[in-house]
Amino acid sequence: MTCMIYLDHNATTSVLPEVSEAMIPYFTSEWGNPSSAYKFGSKLKGAIEEARGQVAALIGAQLREVIFTSCGTESNNAAIHAALQANPQK
Repeated sequence: MTCMIYLDHNATTSVLPEVSEAMIPYFTSEWGNPSSAYKFGSKLKGAIEEARGQVAALIGAQLREVIFTSCGTESNNAAIHAALQANPQK
């Protein structure tokens, strides 16, 4: 039997079954804009804040230190911007 080893996780990666299961409601019935003012959106904002708390607890960070972005480029730009602001002389 041949075992495949996938080494292109930079491009995409598989999702763990338990993650897929947890996300199903947000793909099917609980989708929306968490930044909106309507009740449906505020419920989603609560779910995002709960996830932020879980990540913060997992890595020993404060809530304000956990930032969710939409892509790798946005993450890289935010990190570079923060590094430049923290050390403007460099």
